[in-house]
This record gives sequence, C-alpha cells and structure tokens, in this order.
Amino acid sequence: MSSLAFDPEETTHWEKTHPRTIAPEKWKQFEGYAAEMFAAFGMDLDTPGTKATPTRFVRALFDATNGYEGDPKLLTAFPTECRGGPDCSIAQTIEGPIEFFSLCEHHALPFHGHAYIGYIAHEEIIGISKLTRLVRVFARRFTVQERVGVEIADELVRILQPHGVAVHLDAMHLCTQMRGVREAHSRTLTSFWRGNYESDPQLRTEFLQAATARSDH
Repeated sequence: MSSLAFDPEETTHWEKTHPRTIAPEKWKQFEGYAAEMFAAFGMDLDTPGTKATPTRFVRALFDATNGYEGDPKLLTAFPTECRGGPDCSIAQTIEGPIEFFSLCEHHALPFHGHAYIGYIAHEEIIGISKLTRLVRVFARRFTVQERVGVEIADELVRILQPHGVAVHLDAMHLCTQMRGVREAHSRTLTSFWRGNYESDPQLRTEFLQAATARSDH
C-alpha cells in the first residue's frame, strides 16, 4: 500500500490523479529503441551489467517524469486567524531547502537543486508537506527552471490568495556540465515574486537572506 495512505494531512491522492498508462508492447518498443541507440553509441549490451540497461533506462525516465500524473489544483488550504490585519501583512512563512530533480526539455538531461518558498498568508495557509509536493509535481517533468518557478508561484497565489508569494530556485544543470561549455561548478539562480514581494524590497531581501543562510548549511 502506498505510504500516502498514512499521511494524516492527505485527503486526496493528488499525486496520482492522472496516471499514465503504457501498453506492454509499447514498453518493449521503447526498450528496443533504447537498446539500438546505446549499441550505436558504443555500449556493449551483452555483459551482465548492461543486458537490462535499456529496460532500466526507460523505466527510470518514466519514474523521473511522474509529475505529469499529479494535479496541484487538488491541494487543500486551511483557515488561519489572519483577516488582512497588520500582522499578516508583514509576517512571512519560509520553507526550504526543498530538494528537486527535473529533466531539461532541451536535452532531456537532469537539473537538480533546491527550492525555497515564502508566502504572506491572508485567510488561508497550506500544510508544510504540501509545499514539497507542489514543488515536485511541477519539477518531475520535462521542463525548464524558469517555468517551474512560475508554476509554483502562480499555483500558490491561486490556492491561498495570499498577500505575497516568493519562490527561489538554486540548481545545477547537467546540460552545461556534461556537454557544451562543460562548466562543472555553475549554478543557476532564479527568483519569482508575487504581491507584496514585488512592491517591498525589504521583504525580498529578508526572504533571500533566509534562503541563502539555509543553503549554506
């Protein structure tokens, strides 16, 4: 049984609302394509360690993109005591680092890193574990870092209608480390602002300082 069944916060198994179905004959076809490609590139597929590599590769690619099966619109929010007063207009909730792994849609190579999320609640809040799931439902796809950040920020605005949302992503891209410029230590940082974070530089500074401090530990 899935561990989701034991999550006391979980009301809907939203990570699997759009399960992908691939027929057995399609799996065999994909594995054949992978085997043909690997052999052409020089892999010896007749060794004990490589005979099942095409099968493992296709299955791993399928697992790495299971974000397509989730539906963030089924996330639930909870009421808070805030009713738009002065306290909730200055207090922010910050969560991170949230580890994520994605596949770049340009080269299908991985990029991975950490997400930091901040928001200023209005009338609703979201469970901390849901922030992790929200990141992963968008990250575990063929995508780009900029899109992941926009999707997370916009979905939090839709769910919570908060005073503000901040999303900061810090990732390393294998497409720049394994090919092209082969820059082994480069990192890509992207930040996205909604609401009060757009208009208040101090809020942005506080959020980024908190994210940077956490990333150093």
